[in-house]
Amino acid sequence: MKRYILAITGASGSVIGIRVLGALLKTSEVHLVISSQSFSIIRHETGIDWTIKGARGKRQEARTQQIVRKYFKTDRIFFYEDRDMTASIASGSFITDGMLVVPCSMKTLSGLANGYANNLIERAADVTIKEGRPLLLSPREMPFSAIHLENMLKLARLGVRIAPPVPAFYHQPDSLDDIIDFIAGKILDSFGIKHDLFKRWGG
Repeated sequence: MKRYILAITGASGSVIGIRVLGALLKTSEVHLVISSQSFSIIRHETGIDWTIKGARGKRQEARTQQIVRKYFKTDRIFFYEDRDMTASIASGSFITDGMLVVPCSMKTLSGLANGYANNLIERAADVTIKEGRPLLLSPREMPFSAIHLENMLKLARLGVRIAPPVPAFYHQPDSLDDIIDFIAGKILDSFGIKHDLFKRWGG
């Protein structure tokens, strides 16, 4: 079974990260990190409430993991707080098949481009880069400034895959879910992961 790290950072579009997570869990073990700012965005944009009140540290991790496992009906998901720098995924000795950051905020992008591992998401991605494992970022911003583009170019030259959540319409989507599925599917395609989220051109 494949093992991936998935991070959801504090940018609009968390629903795409959740869709990617659901697809990964069909065949893989997933180690999930959600930035502390993302929980309110997830709740606002999707109505999904994974917020835990009155708990911190390992207790909060365990309770959030329980909630997320119940939501996806699987025990193949492992959750970490973004402040938990002692987590297994912070070490290069923890073997994975790569990491995806969907969506990727410009703050996270900047941290990665400049080697500033200020939280677990940035540390896990930094480890992924230094160990030569696949890393994909889905930067969610528009328009991009020259700073954003320079950060993406710097990472792309290191082999990081940059896959912005750009929709397409040649598959004639009937709903917002169809558009989300297409974007999530293209992200998975970019990582070489099989899925059945959308109908392919000429398929």
